[in-house]
Parts: sequence; C-alpha cells; structure tokens
Amino acid sequence: MTTMSAGRRPLARSMLVVLLATAAILLVPLAAMQVTDEVNWGLEDFAVAGALLAGTGLLYVAAARRVANGRSRLAVGLVLGAALLLIWAELAVGIVH
Repeated sequence: MTTMSAGRRPLARSMLVVLLATAAILLVPLAAMQVTDEVNWGLEDFAVAGALLAGTGLLYVAAARRVANGRSRLAVGLVLGAALLLIWAELAVGIVH
C-alpha cells in the first residue's frame, strides 16, 4: 500500500471528482431546458462547456499537485477561475473584440 501525505487524494480519484463535478454542473442547464424555453443549449454548447469546465478542473488538479503552499494553491485557483469566467463570458456574449 502506498503512503500519501495528509490531505492528498490519489490522482485518479481527483480526476474522477473533477469529471463528476463537471457532469453535475452540466445537469443544471439540462434540467433548465426541461422547464423553460429561456435555456436553449445544443450538443455543441454542452461539449464546449464540458471541455472548458473539465479542462480547468484537471488543470487545477495538476497545478495544485506541484505547489506545496496553500496560498499558492489559492492563487492558482483564482487565476484559473478568472480565466474560466472570462472565456465563458467571451463565448456567451463576446465581451472582447
């Protein structure tokens, strides 16, 4: 059996958590499409959103494993979160020209 440092989960489990969280987040627009006409996503919308969310999450997992300090992990998370929101907004409404 392999020993792990405290609070660190195996890579495969971290990746699974990211993928399950991505699927759970994508259930929100899927459910909204069932009850309102205001949400109208196509397959390509789900694919892009899934790739963006999963990619960001997996990138965070990889980066967080390389930094030991909690403040650095927070900084990495904030930068990746800001990048995710900027890209999402650009794809949604085109805020950058």
